Amino acid sequence: MAIRQGELQPSSDRPDVATERVHEPGRATQAERLKAALAAVAVVALACTVYLLGPDPAGMRGRLYGSEAFSFTGSRFLIAACAFYAVLLAPYCYFFVDPAVSKSLCCLRVALRFARSPRAVLAQPLNREDRVAVLATLLKMFFAPLMVLQLMVFCVGAWFNGLAILGSTGGDDDFRTLFDRYGFWLSMQVILFVDVLIFTFGYLVESPRLDNQIRSVDPSLFGWLVVLLCYPPFNIFTGWMFGPAVSEFPQFSNTTTHIVMNVLLLLLMAIYASASVAMGWKASNLTYRGMVTRGPYAVVRHPAYTCKTLAWWIGAMPAISAAFERSAWAGLLVIASVVATSMLYALRAVTEEDHLRKVTGEYAAYAARVRWRFVPKIY
Repeated sequence: MAIRQGELQPSSDRPDVATERVHEPGRATQAERLKAALAAVAVVALACTVYLLGPDPAGMRGRLYGSEAFSFTGSRFLIAACAFYAVLLAPYCYFFVDPAVSKSLCCLRVALRFARSPRAVLAQPLNREDRVAVLATLLKMFFAPLMVLQLMVFCVGAWFNGLAILGSTGGDDDFRTLFDRYGFWLSMQVILFVDVLIFTFGYLVESPRLDNQIRSVDPSLFGWLVVLLCYPPFNIFTGWMFGPAVSEFPQFSNTTTHIVMNVLLLLLMAIYASASVAMGWKASNLTYRGMVTRGPYAVVRHPAYTCKTLAWWIGAMPAISAAFERSAWAGLLVIASVVATSMLYALRAVTEEDHLRKVTGEYAAYAARVRWRFVPKIY
């Protein structure tokens, strides 16, 4: 599969670093190169500003991170990260990026044309290059700040949980207590850190040297809708529609069952992250950046969605059991909630395949070779 569209996660992407061709000396004037560099920095600043002013349902921006000696809010970290990125981005765009293919510059030019004459822009569809530039820039502007902030959150969480385990002397704490307090969360945060790190790089860095240029972006409104509903702040509506039936860390009364089921959940999430590793620098949502058929993608076409959905079902088991204890109807409602959430990811797979079949003949050959969408020999 070429790309995982999501969370493709729990999970994930950012203003662009590069374009589809490297600048050739003498091809563009200094003024043009300066415009490309300023456009890229402007997109970074705008993405950061919009994210900071938007809703924060997960509370990541205002929360304090770090230790008593050194702490910072998510907002301050994001501002510092964007400033650092912009400092690196500007000279790269000036010296190495051909302004003729700069997605940031192209997007801003389209925006200026729209500001001058909205009717003229709406009356005539954008050409392919402009459409890809606009959609890719909007995509990166949405996902980049989110992924950068999540990357920090998972890194800090893994660091402190790891220190807590190293500093634990055992005492009266049994294995389940240590597992519940630190072990599970350390494992999950490391897994998600790897996953988000790959996607963060994929959104921030687009270079012909890495063969990860964005060649196409899904232009369908429905394709964007099913992806955005999986990420904040839009996942508020998903929770409102389907209900919060899934627990990130399900609790089972029997200790053996509790450990086995949660280790299985972690293994599924590890395979989920391995799909990101297989995609490498081509990882991002809603885009075609070249085919990836190695790793878990050689077994099924959507391994990440399969593993994420199965992990959700494990997370929902205690809620399903408790609901059935109240009534059969309550239990069926919880099952329906998990089914609806699973169907959202099934729709992502369908829209992703539809996009890829339209932009590359390679996908049809891949689908013929890897017949199974989610589960080998079953579906």
